[in-house]
Amino acid sequence: MDWPFPPALYVEHDKNLKQLVKKLRTESLLAIDTESNSLYAYQERVCLIQLSTRTQDYIIDPLRIADMSPLGELLTNPKIEKVFHAAEYDLMCLKREYGFSLVNLFDTMVAARICGVKALGLSRLLSEYCGVDADKSHQRDDWGQRPLTDEGLLYAQMDTHYLPILRDKLTELLAQHGRTEEALETFTEASEVAPLEHTFDPDGYWRMATPAGLDRRQSAVLREIYLLREDLAKERDCPPFKVFTDKMLLAIAEASPRNANEVERVKGVPVAIAHRYAQELLQAIERGNRTQLPRRPRRTSDVDPVVAERFTALRDWRRERAESRGVESDVIISKDALWGLAIKAPMTLDGLQGIRGIGPWRLAMYGEEIVTLMVRLRSEGL
Repeated sequence: MDWPFPPALYVEHDKNLKQLVKKLRTESLLAIDTESNSLYAYQERVCLIQLSTRTQDYIIDPLRIADMSPLGELLTNPKIEKVFHAAEYDLMCLKREYGFSLVNLFDTMVAARICGVKALGLSRLLSEYCGVDADKSHQRDDWGQRPLTDEGLLYAQMDTHYLPILRDKLTELLAQHGRTEEALETFTEASEVAPLEHTFDPDGYWRMATPAGLDRRQSAVLREIYLLREDLAKERDCPPFKVFTDKMLLAIAEASPRNANEVERVKGVPVAIAHRYAQELLQAIERGNRTQLPRRPRRTSDVDPVVAERFTALRDWRRERAESRGVESDVIISKDALWGLAIKAPMTLDGLQGIRGIGPWRLAMYGEEIVTLMVRLRSEGL
Protein backbone atom coordinates (compact mmCIF):
# COMPACT_ATOMS: atom_id res chain seq x y z
CA MET A 1 0.00 0.00 0.00
CA ASP A 2 1.02 3.65 -0.41
CA TRP A 3 2.04 5.21 2.91
CA PRO A 4 1.64 8.99 3.38
CA PHE A 5 4.84 8.94 5.44
CA PRO A 6 7.43 6.29 6.35
CA PRO A 7 5.89 3.31 8.20
CA ALA A 8 6.37 3.15 11.94
CA LEU A 9 9.24 1.06 13.28
CA TYR A 10 7.62 -2.08 14.71
CA VAL A 11 9.09 -3.19 18.06
CA GLU A 12 8.28 -6.79 19.02
CA HIS A 13 11.32 -8.10 20.94
CA ASP A 14 12.59 -7.31 24.43
CA LYS A 15 16.03 -6.43 23.11
CA ASN A 16 14.57 -3.95 20.63
CA LEU A 17 12.43 -2.32 23.32
CA LYS A 18 15.50 -1.73 25.48
CA GLN A 19 17.32 -0.25 22.50
CA LEU A 20 14.37 2.02 21.74
CA VAL A 21 14.16 3.26 25.33
CA LYS A 22 17.88 4.06 25.28
CA LYS A 23 17.40 5.98 22.03
CA LEU A 24 14.40 7.97 23.28
CA ARG A 25 15.93 9.06 26.59
CA THR A 26 17.17 12.30 25.04
CA GLU A 27 13.85 13.27 23.44
CA SER A 28 11.97 16.25 24.84
CA LEU A 29 8.55 15.05 23.66
CA LEU A 30 6.82 11.73 23.07
CA ALA A 31 3.31 11.33 21.69
CA ILE A 32 1.67 8.18 23.04
CA ASP A 33 -1.47 6.16 22.39
CA THR A 34 -2.61 2.60 23.07
CA GLU A 35 -4.94 0.13 21.39
CA SER A 36 -6.80 -2.45 23.47
CA ASN A 37 -9.12 -5.32 22.59
CA SER A 38 -11.97 -4.32 24.90
CA LEU A 39 -14.56 -5.11 22.22
CA TYR A 40 -13.29 -8.67 21.83
CA ALA A 41 -12.13 -9.99 25.22
CA TYR A 42 -13.68 -10.52 28.64
CA GLN A 43 -10.65 -8.88 30.24
CA GLU A 44 -9.20 -6.39 27.77
CA ARG A 45 -5.47 -6.07 27.27
CA VAL A 46 -3.21 -3.39 25.88
CA CYS A 47 -2.35 -4.78 22.45
CA LEU A 48 -0.34 -1.94 20.92
CA ILE A 49 1.51 1.08 22.25
CA GLN A 50 2.25 3.79 19.71
CA LEU A 51 5.01 6.33 20.22
CA SER A 52 5.95 9.31 18.08
CA THR A 53 8.74 11.83 18.34
CA ARG A 54 8.75 14.86 16.09
CA THR A 55 10.61 12.87 13.43
CA GLN A 56 9.86 9.15 13.87
CA ASP A 57 6.95 6.83 14.71
CA TYR A 58 7.14 3.56 16.62
CA ILE A 59 4.65 0.79 17.36
CA ILE A 60 5.39 -1.47 20.34
CA ASP A 61 3.78 -4.91 20.44
CA PRO A 62 3.31 -5.77 24.15
CA LEU A 63 1.78 -9.14 23.24
CA ARG A 64 5.19 -10.28 22.00
CA ILE A 65 7.39 -8.61 24.62
CA ALA A 66 7.96 -10.40 27.91
CA ASP A 67 9.16 -7.41 29.93
CA MET A 68 7.57 -4.03 29.31
CA SER A 69 9.16 -2.38 32.35
CA PRO A 70 11.85 -0.46 30.40
CA LEU A 71 9.11 1.73 28.94
CA GLY A 72 8.28 2.94 32.44
CA GLU A 73 11.58 4.82 32.54
CA LEU A 74 10.43 7.11 29.74
CA LEU A 75 7.01 7.70 31.27
CA THR A 76 8.43 8.91 34.57
CA ASN A 77 11.21 11.02 33.05
CA PRO A 78 10.20 14.62 33.90
CA LYS A 79 12.32 15.99 31.06
CA ILE A 80 10.17 14.24 28.44
CA GLU A 81 6.70 15.68 27.83
CA LYS A 82 4.20 12.90 27.15
CA VAL A 83 1.44 13.92 24.74
CA PHE A 84 -1.83 11.96 24.74
CA HIS A 85 -5.28 12.61 23.38
CA ALA A 86 -7.89 11.74 26.05
CA ALA A 87 -5.26 10.11 28.24
CA GLU A 88 -7.50 8.77 31.01
CA TYR A 89 -8.35 5.34 29.58
CA ASP A 90 -4.84 4.79 28.22
CA LEU A 91 -3.28 5.63 31.59
CA MET A 92 -5.74 3.47 33.52
CA CYS A 93 -4.85 0.50 31.31
CA LEU A 94 -1.09 1.11 31.42
CA LYS A 95 -1.19 1.41 35.20
CA ARG A 96 -3.29 -1.73 35.59
CA GLU A 97 -1.20 -3.94 33.33
CA TYR A 98 2.33 -2.69 33.99
CA GLY A 99 2.18 -0.60 37.16
CA PHE A 100 3.44 2.42 35.23
CA SER A 101 3.32 5.99 36.51
CA LEU A 102 3.46 9.09 34.35
CA VAL A 103 5.07 12.50 34.84
CA ASN A 104 4.80 15.57 32.60
CA LEU A 105 1.56 14.99 30.71
CA PHE A 106 0.04 17.10 27.94
CA ASP A 107 -3.48 15.98 27.03
CA THR A 108 -4.73 17.52 23.79
CA MET A 109 -8.39 16.85 24.60
CA VAL A 110 -8.07 18.47 28.03
CA ALA A 111 -6.29 21.46 26.50
CA ALA A 112 -9.06 21.89 23.94
CA ARG A 113 -11.76 21.68 26.64
CA ILE A 114 -10.01 24.33 28.75
CA CYS A 115 -10.05 26.63 25.72
CA GLY A 116 -13.79 26.05 25.20
CA VAL A 117 -13.42 23.98 22.02
CA LYS A 118 -16.63 22.01 21.44
CA ALA A 119 -15.55 19.36 18.91
CA LEU A 120 -13.12 17.26 20.95
CA GLY A 121 -12.60 14.08 18.91
CA LEU A 122 -9.06 13.60 17.66
CA SER A 123 -10.12 13.52 14.01
CA ARG A 124 -12.03 16.81 14.40
CA LEU A 125 -9.11 18.51 16.16
CA LEU A 126 -6.63 17.29 13.56
CA SER A 127 -8.88 18.60 10.80
CA GLU A 128 -9.43 21.95 12.54
CA TYR A 129 -5.88 22.70 13.67
CA CYS A 130 -3.63 20.58 11.44
CA GLY A 131 -5.58 20.30 8.19
CA VAL A 132 -5.42 16.51 8.40
CA ASP A 133 -8.23 14.11 7.52
CA ALA A 134 -7.75 11.09 9.80
CA ASP A 135 -9.07 7.66 8.88
CA LYS A 136 -11.20 6.31 11.75
CA SER A 137 -12.46 3.20 9.95
CA HIS A 138 -10.30 0.87 12.07
CA GLN A 139 -11.57 2.04 15.46
CA ARG A 140 -13.33 -1.28 16.05
CA ASP A 141 -10.50 -3.55 14.89
CA ASP A 142 -9.51 -6.52 17.05
CA TRP A 143 -6.04 -5.36 18.05
CA GLY A 144 -5.31 -8.67 19.74
CA GLN A 145 -5.21 -10.47 16.39
CA ARG A 146 -1.93 -11.16 14.68
CA PRO A 147 -0.71 -10.45 12.05
CA LEU A 148 -2.03 -6.91 11.83
CA THR A 149 -2.89 -5.48 8.42
CA ASP A 150 -0.91 -2.64 6.89
CA GLU A 151 -4.08 -0.54 6.99
CA GLY A 152 -4.49 -1.23 10.71
CA LEU A 153 -0.88 -0.35 11.41
CA LEU A 154 -1.22 2.92 9.49
CA TYR A 155 -4.35 3.77 11.49
CA ALA A 156 -2.49 3.13 14.74
CA GLN A 157 0.48 5.20 13.57
CA MET A 158 -1.78 8.10 12.58
CA ASP A 159 -3.08 8.36 16.15
CA THR A 160 0.28 9.68 17.37
CA HIS A 161 2.00 10.90 14.19
CA TYR A 162 0.30 14.31 14.25
CA LEU A 163 -0.04 14.71 18.02
CA PRO A 164 3.16 16.79 18.38
CA ILE A 165 1.81 19.31 15.85
CA LEU A 166 -1.60 19.37 17.52
CA ARG A 167 0.10 19.86 20.87
CA ASP A 168 1.95 22.91 19.50
CA LYS A 169 -1.27 24.44 18.12
CA LEU A 170 -3.11 23.92 21.40
CA THR A 171 -0.17 25.25 23.40
CA GLU A 172 -0.51 28.48 21.42
CA LEU A 173 -4.27 28.51 21.99
CA LEU A 174 -3.83 28.03 25.73
CA ALA A 175 -1.40 30.96 25.81
CA GLN A 176 -3.81 33.14 23.84
CA HIS A 177 -6.57 32.38 26.35
CA GLY A 178 -4.26 32.83 29.34
CA ARG A 179 -4.92 29.23 30.40
CA THR A 180 -1.46 27.70 30.43
CA GLU A 181 -1.15 27.42 34.21
CA GLU A 182 -4.65 26.01 34.50
CA ALA A 183 -3.82 23.39 31.89
CA LEU A 184 -0.58 22.35 33.59
CA GLU A 185 -2.39 21.87 36.88
CA THR A 186 -5.14 19.86 35.20
CA PHE A 187 -2.60 17.70 33.36
CA THR A 188 -0.93 16.84 36.66
CA GLU A 189 -4.26 15.84 38.20
CA ALA A 190 -5.16 13.78 35.11
CA SER A 191 -1.89 11.85 35.29
CA GLU A 192 -2.82 10.62 38.78
CA VAL A 193 -5.85 8.63 37.61
CA ALA A 194 -6.24 5.26 39.34
CA PRO A 195 -5.65 1.95 37.49
CA LEU A 196 -8.60 0.45 35.64
CA GLU A 197 -9.91 -2.57 37.54
CA HIS A 198 -12.24 -5.14 36.03
CA THR A 199 -14.90 -5.96 38.60
CA PHE A 200 -18.27 -7.64 38.35
CA ASP A 201 -21.20 -6.45 40.44
CA PRO A 202 -23.56 -9.40 41.09
CA ASP A 203 -26.29 -6.92 41.99
CA GLY A 204 -25.79 -4.87 38.83
CA TYR A 205 -28.99 -6.27 37.32
CA TRP A 206 -30.97 -3.80 39.45
CA ARG A 207 -29.69 -1.01 37.20
CA MET A 208 -31.80 -2.62 34.49
CA ALA A 209 -34.70 -4.03 36.52
CA THR A 210 -35.68 -0.86 38.38
CA PRO A 211 -35.89 1.57 35.40
CA ALA A 212 -37.73 -1.11 33.37
CA GLY A 213 -40.32 -1.58 36.10
CA LEU A 214 -39.86 -5.34 36.40
CA ASP A 215 -41.81 -7.03 39.16
CA ARG A 216 -39.97 -9.08 41.77
CA ARG A 217 -40.42 -12.40 39.95
CA GLN A 218 -39.17 -10.95 36.67
CA SER A 219 -36.29 -9.41 38.62
CA ALA A 220 -35.42 -12.85 40.00
CA VAL A 221 -35.32 -14.21 36.45
CA LEU A 222 -33.25 -11.24 35.30
CA ARG A 223 -30.77 -11.90 38.11
CA GLU A 224 -30.22 -15.48 36.97
CA ILE A 225 -29.77 -14.69 33.27
CA TYR A 226 -27.55 -11.72 34.20
CA LEU A 227 -25.28 -14.11 36.15
CA LEU A 228 -25.48 -16.60 33.25
CA ARG A 229 -24.31 -13.90 30.83
CA GLU A 230 -21.25 -13.24 32.95
CA ASP A 231 -20.34 -16.93 33.11
CA LEU A 232 -20.75 -17.32 29.34
CA ALA A 233 -18.64 -14.22 28.70
CA LYS A 234 -15.82 -15.64 30.82
CA GLU A 235 -16.09 -18.99 29.07
CA ARG A 236 -16.02 -17.43 25.60
CA ASP A 237 -13.48 -14.73 26.58
CA CYS A 238 -15.62 -11.94 25.20
CA PRO A 239 -17.37 -8.85 26.60
CA PRO A 240 -20.75 -9.65 28.18
CA PHE A 241 -22.63 -7.55 25.63
CA LYS A 242 -21.34 -9.88 22.91
CA VAL A 243 -23.35 -12.68 24.59
CA PHE A 244 -26.59 -10.81 25.33
CA THR A 245 -27.20 -7.07 25.30
CA ASP A 246 -29.00 -5.47 28.23
CA LYS A 247 -32.11 -5.10 26.06
CA MET A 248 -32.06 -8.82 25.33
CA LEU A 249 -31.80 -9.65 29.03
CA LEU A 250 -34.79 -7.45 29.81
CA ALA A 251 -36.84 -8.93 26.97
CA ILE A 252 -36.10 -12.47 28.16
CA ALA A 253 -36.86 -11.62 31.80
CA GLU A 254 -40.16 -9.98 30.89
CA ALA A 255 -41.23 -12.87 28.65
CA SER A 256 -39.84 -15.66 30.90
CA PRO A 257 -40.23 -18.26 28.13
CA ARG A 258 -41.02 -21.85 29.19
CA ASN A 259 -39.52 -23.81 26.29
CA ALA A 260 -37.06 -23.48 23.42
CA ASN A 261 -39.72 -22.41 20.94
CA GLU A 262 -40.78 -19.56 23.20
CA VAL A 263 -37.16 -18.53 23.69
CA GLU A 264 -36.76 -18.18 19.93
CA ARG A 265 -39.90 -16.02 19.77
CA VAL A 266 -38.75 -13.46 22.33
CA LYS A 267 -38.89 -10.10 20.58
CA GLY A 268 -35.52 -8.43 20.22
CA VAL A 269 -33.46 -11.61 20.61
CA PRO A 270 -31.95 -12.88 17.33
CA VAL A 271 -33.07 -16.43 16.56
CA ALA A 272 -29.49 -17.66 16.20
CA ILE A 273 -28.60 -16.42 19.70
CA ALA A 274 -31.83 -17.76 21.19
CA HIS A 275 -31.22 -21.15 19.60
CA ARG A 276 -27.59 -21.29 20.73
CA TYR A 277 -28.34 -20.56 24.39
CA ALA A 278 -31.90 -21.85 24.74
CA GLN A 279 -31.11 -24.59 27.24
CA GLU A 280 -28.89 -22.43 29.44
CA LEU A 281 -31.54 -19.68 29.40
CA LEU A 282 -34.35 -22.06 30.31
CA GLN A 283 -32.34 -23.42 33.23
CA ALA A 284 -31.59 -19.89 34.44
CA ILE A 285 -35.26 -18.90 34.10
CA GLU A 286 -36.26 -21.97 36.10
CA ARG A 287 -33.83 -21.00 38.86
CA GLY A 288 -35.29 -17.51 38.88
CA ASN A 289 -38.81 -18.87 39.17
CA ARG A 290 -38.08 -21.14 42.09
CA THR A 291 -35.60 -19.04 44.11
CA GLN A 292 -36.44 -16.51 46.78
CA LEU A 293 -37.59 -13.21 45.35
CA PRO A 294 -34.94 -10.48 45.62
CA ARG A 295 -35.75 -7.26 47.46
CA ARG A 296 -35.09 -4.00 45.74
CA PRO A 297 -32.20 -2.07 47.30
CA ARG A 298 -33.34 0.70 49.56
CA ARG A 299 -32.84 4.13 48.10
CA THR A 300 -31.18 5.57 51.15
CA SER A 301 -28.46 8.14 50.93
CA ASP A 302 -25.33 8.10 53.04
CA VAL A 303 -24.87 11.81 52.38
CA ASP A 304 -25.76 14.20 55.16
CA PRO A 305 -28.58 16.47 53.92
CA VAL A 306 -26.56 19.55 54.92
CA VAL A 307 -23.59 18.32 52.88
CA ALA A 308 -25.92 17.64 49.95
CA GLU A 309 -27.25 21.21 50.10
CA ARG A 310 -23.72 22.59 50.17
CA PHE A 311 -22.87 20.48 47.16
CA THR A 312 -25.90 21.81 45.28
CA ALA A 313 -24.91 25.40 46.03
CA LEU A 314 -21.33 24.74 44.91
CA ARG A 315 -22.57 23.04 41.76
CA ASP A 316 -24.75 26.06 40.93
CA TRP A 317 -21.76 28.38 41.44
CA ARG A 318 -19.62 26.15 39.20
CA ARG A 319 -22.27 26.12 36.45
CA GLU A 320 -22.49 29.92 36.43
CA ARG A 321 -18.70 30.16 36.28
CA ALA A 322 -18.55 27.68 33.40
CA GLU A 323 -21.27 29.45 31.42
CA SER A 324 -19.48 32.78 31.76
CA ARG A 325 -16.32 31.17 30.34
CA GLY A 326 -18.03 29.07 27.69
CA VAL A 327 -16.66 25.75 28.95
CA GLU A 328 -18.07 22.56 30.46
CA SER A 329 -18.69 22.73 34.21
CA ASP A 330 -16.04 20.21 35.22
CA VAL A 331 -13.36 22.31 33.54
CA ILE A 332 -13.81 24.77 36.41
CA ILE A 333 -13.59 22.21 39.24
CA SER A 334 -14.24 18.48 39.22
CA LYS A 335 -17.31 16.89 40.78
CA ASP A 336 -15.10 15.04 43.26
CA ALA A 337 -13.56 18.34 44.34
CA LEU A 338 -17.03 19.81 44.87
CA TRP A 339 -17.90 16.91 47.18
CA GLY A 340 -14.63 17.44 49.03
CA LEU A 341 -15.55 21.08 49.55
CA ALA A 342 -19.09 20.25 50.59
CA ILE A 343 -17.87 17.76 53.20
CA LYS A 344 -15.04 19.84 54.61
CA ALA A 345 -16.87 23.20 54.38
CA PRO A 346 -13.67 25.31 54.58
CA MET A 347 -14.11 28.85 55.91
CA THR A 348 -10.63 30.13 55.00
CA LEU A 349 -8.18 29.86 52.12
CA ASP A 350 -5.95 27.70 54.29
CA GLY A 351 -8.90 25.35 54.73
CA LEU A 352 -8.95 24.72 50.98
CA GLN A 353 -5.48 23.20 51.16
CA GLY A 354 -5.35 19.45 50.68
CA ILE A 355 -8.67 19.07 48.87
CA ARG A 356 -7.98 16.97 45.80
CA GLY A 357 -8.69 18.97 42.65
CA ILE A 358 -7.95 22.34 44.30
CA GLY A 359 -4.37 22.98 43.26
CA PRO A 360 -2.43 26.26 43.46
CA TRP A 361 -3.94 27.71 40.27
CA ARG A 362 -7.55 26.97 41.23
CA LEU A 363 -6.89 28.14 44.76
CA ALA A 364 -5.67 31.49 43.44
CA MET A 365 -8.42 31.78 40.82
CA TYR A 366 -11.47 30.57 42.73
CA GLY A 367 -10.43 30.37 46.36
CA GLU A 368 -11.93 33.67 47.52
CA GLU A 369 -15.22 32.95 45.74
CA ILE A 370 -15.48 29.51 47.31
CA VAL A 371 -14.69 30.77 50.80
CA THR A 372 -17.24 33.59 50.44
CA LEU A 373 -19.86 31.06 49.36
CA MET A 374 -19.04 28.70 52.23
CA VAL A 375 -19.24 31.53 54.79
CA ARG A 376 -22.64 32.55 53.41
CA LEU A 377 -23.89 28.98 53.58
CA ARG A 378 -22.70 28.73 57.19
CA SER A 379 -24.66 31.87 58.05
CA GLU A 380 -27.72 30.20 56.56
CA GLY A 381 -27.27 27.18 58.79
CA LEU A 382 -25.41 25.07 56.26
